[in-house]
Amino acid sequence: MDQIYDVIIIGGGAAATSAAMTLKNRGKTFAVVSNKVETGSLYKAEKITNYPGLPPMSGAEMTELFRQQLIDTGATIIEGRALSVLPMDGTFGVAVGSDYYMAGSIILTAGITREKLYPGEAEYLGRGVSYCATCDGMLYRGKTVAVVGGGEEAKQDADFLESIGCSVLRFEKNGRYEISGGMKANLLKFAGEEYPVDCVFIIKDTVSVTQLVPGLSYENGGILVDRGMATAVPGVFAAGDCTGKPLQLAKAVGEGNVAALSACDYLDKK
Repeated sequence: MDQIYDVIIIGGGAAATSAAMTLKNRGKTFAVVSNKVETGSLYKAEKITNYPGLPPMSGAEMTELFRQQLIDTGATIIEGRALSVLPMDGTFGVAVGSDYYMAGSIILTAGITREKLYPGEAEYLGRGVSYCATCDGMLYRGKTVAVVGGGEEAKQDADFLESIGCSVLRFEKNGRYEISGGMKANLLKFAGEEYPVDCVFIIKDTVSVTQLVPGLSYENGGILVDRGMATAVPGVFAAGDCTGKPLQLAKAVGEGNVAALSACDYLDKK
C-alpha cells in the first residue's frame, strides 16, 4: 500500500473507538485493524450495567454502538488479524494477512488473548509454525502441513493449502497440542499420536501482543505504559485491556483518548 497513515490502531473495541474519535478531531490520518465484531469479548457479554451515560444493554448492543461511532470517524477499517508490527526507519510496518500497511505511530488496543500458547508454538514461530496460510503457504507447496483451528477461516486456509498441492491434516482448535522439532518444527503431537509435518498453521482470532510487537515491557500481565500510554517502544502506545487490570470499559475509553493525544504529540514533534 502506498499510503502511509499517521496512526494505525490495532483492535476495534472501546479503546480503539475512543482513540479514533480523538485522532479525527486532531486531523490525523488513521486506519483500524480489527476482527469481526462478533469475535470480541464485549460482544459476548450478557449485559453491561456500569457504563456512565448509557442505560443497561447487552454487549452486542454496545459493540454495535462503538462500531458505528468508529465508522463515523471515517477511519479506514481493515478487517483481519494483525500478525506483526515492525519498526522501519521512523515508521512502522503492520502485516495483516498477506497485506502490509505503514504508519508513523501505532496504538495497541488489542485487548487480551485468553488462548494459551501450545508447547513449542512460540519457540517455532517462523520456523515451521505460522498464523497465516496465505502468507506462508507457498513455502510448503507439495508438503505435509497441519491446520489447527475451527470456523470458516480455518476451513478456507485448509482449502487454500490443498489447492496449492499441500497434504493437509485438519485439527479443531480445542485440544492439547505439542509442537516439536530441531531447527524447524517437524512434529505435531495430539491425543497420544504423533504427526510428522513440515508446518503447523494455527488459526486464531487474534495474535497475542507479546508476539505482535518486539521490545515491549510487561508488568502484572499487561503492557507496561506511562501516564501518556507510551510503551517501551518509541511511537507505540497502548490502551484498554492489553495494559492490564481493571478490565473495564470506562478505563479503556479514557486510555484510548490519552493514547491518541500522545500519538499526536509524538507525530507533531517528529
